[in-house]
Amino acid sequence: MSHIAVIADSCTSLPDSYFAEYQIASVPYYVHLGTEQYRDNIDITRDEFLEQMRNGVVPKSANPGPADYAVKLRAAAERTKEMIVYCMTSLGSGAYQAALLAREMVSAEISGLRIEVVDTRNVSMGHGWMALEGARKALAGASMEQLLALAQRMIPVTRMLQTADTLRYLYLGGRIGKAKHLVGSVLNLKPIISMEDGVIVALGQARGRPAAYRKMMSLIAEKVGAGGRIKSAIVHAADPEAAATLREMVESSFACVESITTNLSSALATHTGPGTVGVCYFPASVVEG
Repeated sequence: MSHIAVIADSCTSLPDSYFAEYQIASVPYYVHLGTEQYRDNIDITRDEFLEQMRNGVVPKSANPGPADYAVKLRAAAERTKEMIVYCMTSLGSGAYQAALLAREMVSAEISGLRIEVVDTRNVSMGHGWMALEGARKALAGASMEQLLALAQRMIPVTRMLQTADTLRYLYLGGRIGKAKHLVGSVLNLKPIISMEDGVIVALGQARGRPAAYRKMMSLIAEKVGAGGRIKSAIVHAADPEAAATLREMVESSFACVESITTNLSSALATHTGPGTVGVCYFPASVVEG
């Protein structure tokens, strides 16, 4: 067991088994369907949630509060004095501020703790990769300083590329960022969005999914070079066929040291809708050596 407790939230979109395998404590986001509130991936499955969206329900999401993070911090304090919390971009969610408040609360209750809270400036498996690689290093015996240094190396080079059938949900949820001008896309134009400095940005449009995927390959190559060595995660919202197609393209275009396919968290699917598919990646050299 690691001497550093690793905590992250459900928006990492990590495969469910990874939380136990890498000893990552998960803090669930909340999703609202009508008057009902559910804990992300605890009270409602991703498939059940997306089916509600297909039936016309427009959901809402809410970040965990300080009390939610405090529960995990107190539990971690029963076995260790060191904890690190990985949060999605503070510019798109209140989770980071909630975790900071929880740190103050728990530190006032229990002396001698070291609690670090990381603003990953990322979302989905961009955020998830940082928590996962941090957990792996912690299990290998890395120090807190090494985990923080790794996060700082990963933040500027970990990227998300995503396409969906519509940006309607992103717009309705107020998470549209700098991609607002793509909301009215029609005629099978697929928007390609990413995140820069913690804010959603538009990287263009493509006519149809295949063209969108080719554009993604070009954008990745601009960052890591043709055939570059990367770790990639394909994330999708109830579209495994699209995920398989995109994964095959990524693996044939780049030297993938590690590939993961996973489901988008319900809290994030609230803002993207069913059919979303994307890739989150970073240069493998960042975690090597």
